[in-house]
Amino acid sequence: MASRFLSRGARLLAICPQASSTTSHLLTHTAHPFTEHPPRSQTFLLPPVRLLSLGAGPVQADEPNITFTRTELDVLIEKATTPSEVLSIWTNRGGSTNQAGMCLVQLSRLVVEKKDVDRTAIIQDPRFVHLLEVLNSQVNGIWNGTLVSVLRALSILGVPSNAPVMSSLQTEALWRLRRFSYRHLSSLADWASGWASGWKIQGQGDELLASLLKQLELRWTELNDTRTIAMLMSRAGRLSPPLMEKLEDKALELAEKFSTEDIRRVTLAVALQGRRSVPLLRALSYHLHQKPSSELSTPLLLDIAFSYGKLNFYQTQVCQRMAAELLPRLPQMNSTEVMRFSKSLAFLKWIHMPLFEGFAQHFVKNSDEYSVLQMCNLLMAFAKLNFQPSNKESFFTKQAKPKFIAAITDPAFQSKVTGGRGVRAENYILKALHIAATGLLEYGIHATVSLPAVHEKQANPIPTPLQSTLYKALEILTENRTEALRKDIHTVYGWIIDAEIVVDSENKPINLKNLEAPHLPKGGGTAHLPQGARRVAFVGWEFPHFASRSKDLLGRFTMQRRHLQLAGFLVVEVPYFEWLELKTDWQRVSYLKDKIGKIVAEDMAK
Repeated sequence: MASRFLSRGARLLAICPQASSTTSHLLTHTAHPFTEHPPRSQTFLLPPVRLLSLGAGPVQADEPNITFTRTELDVLIEKATTPSEVLSIWTNRGGSTNQAGMCLVQLSRLVVEKKDVDRTAIIQDPRFVHLLEVLNSQVNGIWNGTLVSVLRALSILGVPSNAPVMSSLQTEALWRLRRFSYRHLSSLADWASGWASGWKIQGQGDELLASLLKQLELRWTELNDTRTIAMLMSRAGRLSPPLMEKLEDKALELAEKFSTEDIRRVTLAVALQGRRSVPLLRALSYHLHQKPSSELSTPLLLDIAFSYGKLNFYQTQVCQRMAAELLPRLPQMNSTEVMRFSKSLAFLKWIHMPLFEGFAQHFVKNSDEYSVLQMCNLLMAFAKLNFQPSNKESFFTKQAKPKFIAAITDPAFQSKVTGGRGVRAENYILKALHIAATGLLEYGIHATVSLPAVHEKQANPIPTPLQSTLYKALEILTENRTEALRKDIHTVYGWIIDAEIVVDSENKPINLKNLEAPHLPKGGGTAHLPQGARRVAFVGWEFPHFASRSKDLLGRFTMQRRHLQLAGFLVVEVPYFEWLELKTDWQRVSYLKDKIGKIVAEDMAK
C-alpha cells in the first residue's frame, strides 16, 4: 500500500514543470519498468480502447490528459469477424492489458451477434485461457472503462463468477470505486444488477455491490444523462430504495429531456417496483402527450398502458391519445397486443367505446389466432367494464363452445380449482361460486357438486365510512331492533350484502331471524315469508365500484345486482356520490325510506 502511494506521488511530481532533481531521483527508484506489472499510477501510459469499451472514453481525474494513438492491433481486433480470428490475432501479436480487454469485449460482441457460437468451446480454448491469464496477471493496469466492459464481456461469455480473473476484476473495481466517473459506476451497476445472483459464492461480490450502490446514492447529483437515469431505475433501483428515491427526484428534474424510450423505461421501472410516484408520472405523462405520433410505437403504448394499469394511475389526455393512436392500427395488431391493451384499460376502469368495438371486431375476424388464455383475458376485460359489443351474436358464438362450458361444470375441474388455500385459492372459489350462481339463477342449472364457502367473516370487520353511516341509518329505521336487521351477509352465491331487512305489506321492517333464508350458507330459520312481505338488500357502491370518471357500475357489480334480484331481493343501491350529500341521520333515513318505497312500487307494477 505504501509503495503504491509513493509511486503515485512520484509520478505526479515527475510531470510537474517545477519538479526538482530530488523528484527525478525518487522516480528512478520507485517506477517499475513498463514490461513488468504497471502500478496504478502508470495506467495512463497504456493505449486506449475507445470503440469497444463501454465508457473507456475520456481519461479520469487521476489520469493526465494526453493524446493517445490507435495501434494496428486495435484496428485488427475491431475488424475481426469470428471468435477464432480474435484469438489468433492475440496469439500472434500479443499486446497490452487494455488490448487483452479489447479482445474479450470483441469476443462477447461476436457471441451475441452470432447466436450459433459455442461459448463453451471458446472458454476451453487454450488461447482464451492464456488471454485470461495475461489479463489476470496485469489487472491493475487496465483502464476504468475497459474494466467495466471486461466484467460484462466475461459474464456474457459464460466465465464462472468464482473464476480467479473474475475475482481479481471485482476486487480491482472495488478499489477504484471512488475514482470511477458516474458513467462508469452506472455501467458497473447495470452489470452488477444482472449478475448479482452469481456472486453469492464470492465474498467480494457482495461487498462490491453494496459499495457500488452506496457510491451511486452519495453521488447522485452528478447524474445528468436521461438514458443513465432510465437504466439505473430499471436495474439498480430495485436493489436500493434510497437510491430509487433519488433517481425519481432526478427523473422529475430532467423529465423534459426524456425521449419516448426513456419515458417507457422509467414508467415500466416504477410500475414493476410498485412505486406510485404521482408527480413523476404526471410529468412523464405530460411530456409523452407532446411527442409526435411517429415516436409512439405500438409496443411503447402497450407498455405505458400496462404501467398505468398496474399503478392504477389514470391520465385522461394520455389514455385518449393512446386510444386515438391505436384505433387505426387495429388491423395490423396481433391477438397478444389486443389482449394486453384491453386488459390494461380494464385495470384502469376506463372504456373507449370505438376502440372496444374494434377489439370485438378484431376477435371476430381473427378468432383462430387467439389462444384460450387470450380469449379469456379479452372476455374478462369486457366483463370488468360491463362492455357489450354491438355484434353480440357473432362475438359470443365464437366463445360459447361446448368444450369450455363442459370444463367448468366438470366436478373434477371444480374440485381442482377450489382445493387449495390462501388468497389465490379463495379467488378461484369465488369465481366458481359466481359461475355456479349464474348457472343457477339465470339458467336454472344446478351445480353437480357443492362448492365450499369463501371469505370467512372476520372477528371484528372494519366497515367503511359509507357502511358505518348506512348501518347507523338502518338501525334508526328499524328502531334498534336487532332481530329486524342483518348486516354484512355472506351469501351462497359468493356475494356480500351490506345489510338486509324484510318489510311487510306496509313497508315496515319485521323480524327476520326465524324466516327461511336460502341465500345463507346455513339456510336461516324455518318460517316461510309472510304474505306480501319482501326481502330488501342494501348495497353500498363505493368509488372503486364505478368506471373511471363515470357513474356506470363495473361489470362485476352489475352482475352482483342482477344475481341478487334473481335471488328474490329488492336491491336498494346506495351510491357514494348520493350518500355523501346527506349530512344528517334524518336525511339518510328519509333517503332509505324513499328508496324502499320506490323499489316496492316498481315491484308491484311488474
